[in-house]
Amino acid sequence: MNQYVYKKFSQQYKPTIGADFMTKELQTDDKLVTLQIWDTAGQERFQSLGSAFYRGADCCILVYDVNVPKSFETLHNWHEEFLKQADPADPEIFPFVLVGNKVDIDGGHSRMVSERRAREWCASKGNIPYFETSAKENHNVDEAFLCAAKTSLANEHQQDIYYQGISETVSEPEPRGGCAC
Repeated sequence: MNQYVYKKFSQQYKPTIGADFMTKELQTDDKLVTLQIWDTAGQERFQSLGSAFYRGADCCILVYDVNVPKSFETLHNWHEEFLKQADPADPEIFPFVLVGNKVDIDGGHSRMVSERRAREWCASKGNIPYFETSAKENHNVDEAFLCAAKTSLANEHQQDIYYQGISETVSEPEPRGGCAC
């Protein structure tokens, strides 16, 4: 998040407690989009806090460390937990992006999760877009977030088309006077 929003990288590790939050505006196609980026804690002890942060999300970026197999092995659980707690209207088409981070470490020699394995996982989840990144070297970070924004907008457009037919059958409430509080 820091690399994407502020173009800064810190070597010091600070675990997220609960969630961290940043915003960034970007131009995609002809739209100005404001991203609200929530970094939720990866430790399982904070997993129950998820529903407060996940509800209303337009996309979920799942991140794992390509050098730590356990972080990859827990992706299925995080994917399912997100869908359970976010409770999107149509879980089958909810947009996800997978990010394999830290590809810069040790010139790739300490890598434990192959790109092929990650791409197979993405295919099994409905062809989730996949990016290999290095936050330290700012490799593919912008591309991953841009993909998340575009995927969210495309999904929002699909939902709009679906709901257009529904709105025609719902009558508008009559305006009332007084306070709208």
